[in-house]
Amino acid sequence: MKDGFIKVGVGTPEIALGNCAENASRIIAMLRDMSAQGVKIAVFTELGVTGYTLEDLFLQQALLNASEQALGRIIEATADLDTLVLVGVPVPWDGSLYNCAAVINRGKLLGLVPKTHIPTYAEFYEGRRFSPTPRQETVVRYLGQPVYLGQGLFRCAELPELVVGVELCEDAWVPSPPSAALALSGANVICNLSCSNEVIGKAQYRRELVQHLSASQVCAYVYSSAGGGESTTDLVFSGHGMIAENGAMLAEQRWSTGTFLTADIDIQKLNTDRRRMSTFTGGAPEEMNLISPFHLDVTETKLTRTFPRTPFVPASRDNLEERCREIIHIQSAGLQQRLKAAHANHAVIGLSGGLDSTLAYLVTVDAFRHLGYPPENIIALTMPCFGTTSRTKSNAQKMAEALGTSFREVDIHAAVQQHFRDIGHDGVTTDVTYENSQARMRTLILMDTANLCGGLVIGTGDLSELALGWATYNGDHMSMYAVNVGVPKTLVRYLVDYFASVSEEPLRSVLYDVLDTPVSPELLPPEENGEIAQRTEDLVGPYELHDFFLYYFMRCGFAPGKIYRMALLTFEGAYTADTIKKWLDTFVRRFFTQQFKRSCLPDGPKVGSVAISPRGDWRMPSDASYAAWLDS
Repeated sequence: MKDGFIKVGVGTPEIALGNCAENASRIIAMLRDMSAQGVKIAVFTELGVTGYTLEDLFLQQALLNASEQALGRIIEATADLDTLVLVGVPVPWDGSLYNCAAVINRGKLLGLVPKTHIPTYAEFYEGRRFSPTPRQETVVRYLGQPVYLGQGLFRCAELPELVVGVELCEDAWVPSPPSAALALSGANVICNLSCSNEVIGKAQYRRELVQHLSASQVCAYVYSSAGGGESTTDLVFSGHGMIAENGAMLAEQRWSTGTFLTADIDIQKLNTDRRRMSTFTGGAPEEMNLISPFHLDVTETKLTRTFPRTPFVPASRDNLEERCREIIHIQSAGLQQRLKAAHANHAVIGLSGGLDSTLAYLVTVDAFRHLGYPPENIIALTMPCFGTTSRTKSNAQKMAEALGTSFREVDIHAAVQQHFRDIGHDGVTTDVTYENSQARMRTLILMDTANLCGGLVIGTGDLSELALGWATYNGDHMSMYAVNVGVPKTLVRYLVDYFASVSEEPLRSVLYDVLDTPVSPELLPPEENGEIAQRTEDLVGPYELHDFFLYYFMRCGFAPGKIYRMALLTFEGAYTADTIKKWLDTFVRRFFTQQFKRSCLPDGPKVGSVAISPRGDWRMPSDASYAAWLDS
């Protein structure tokens, strides 16, 4: 439960139809196995104590008595388990019968939550036997004690940010499900006890429904549907179990009766997402009551959940290609609109032969193609100086030749040396002035070239560099439109790779060589063999680490301590714990101290859910302290 991680489980024991004692034994055995794996919330199937497909047998008192006794056994047998347990039982009261989820914790029956929407259509005939949730608050006598029967919330006393709500099967399929009101009242884990039969296409629809509910309600949705043992007189059940979190499917199983699945949900992340959304406002149309608090030991969840090493990059190759096309379209469309608004049909870009400038250049070419502007109106400038290598310069020229754009070389050695004399720099000491003077000289040339042709300077800096402040203030930091501003470094690489995969020779070979070139600003003299001497990731840290930090820091609002824990698991074997800690501290320090550069960014398109524009997603003072973050 540390850092908000909670292990939840979905259990689908094989049903012994009508044999409540046997069903109780199977639930108890499975619960003990789930508890041994650290499950804190265990969800079983609808009417799992009796079986769902008993039809008019639910009207028999013998079955109702056996069900009540079986539930009593489950409560007693699991009193020593540190788990919130939800099992399905029929509950008679005042001439009505309710299809309920019994909520159990440490030997106590906390409440009975009845099904609200009773289906009586197609293959369902529940209205013949069951009544919907009573309108007024109801206390029934069950197992010899008064028990609340109705909708409401269950909050963990030891971890108050964990709030559980319950609905049953059909409740999820209606226009206004109970879970919507539960979520607005604070529930961030919705448990659904279900018995949903299989017909062609229904599993996919059910899957999409669960994912949608978890996304629209910004919650974890834990869904358990009955499987083997239910009557197959007319229907078949697959034991479809799902655990989704804010639109993402964490775990799923079908056709696997007698098993359970688990997943680690992140309560902290869900609550952070809700706080970010001004439209997710607390307070349902009818406020839900707290039925009862439940208790769990606050222990560290042994994580079995995995986290992608590159969270900005889709894992599936098919999704990756689709995502690449979409991102390029967004970047290109943004630039097209800016060019039209500025009445500019020329663009100027500093094409260094590095990764970022290559992507910005390719996007610019795409924008000109859509606008019908001649490619020669794109002026690609290479501006060699002290650190420029023949490899990057050659690649820049080859790209321009392959795509038919204008290409110019402006050697800035003499201009920078004159600048050194003007400001009293010895021209030998390779300090920050030595480096930044080159970057600012290049920006001066780009801006004035744009003025000459009536064009726009296209910015090349990416999201990762802006987060770290890895840009020269009023140097490469500045442009007239920054097409890469919303693209993190790890994604830049995949976008250029996508361009290479759909290009023909000789452009394809050039792009692959750009991908193989070390990331560098090339501001220090090259090594004796002509290779790049200044490697960015040696100085500021690996970008795959920084993008990992960036995503969970900005998108999820996680404290660095939690991010460190996740990174240790994700990058095990790739980086040592000390290395991860070193670069995480660097990320936090630079993110705070370099905000002043982000406060005056040029315009550029937002691409993903993480953006850093001071006019949009991210606003913070430039002089904020980072002490609390380093200590978290």
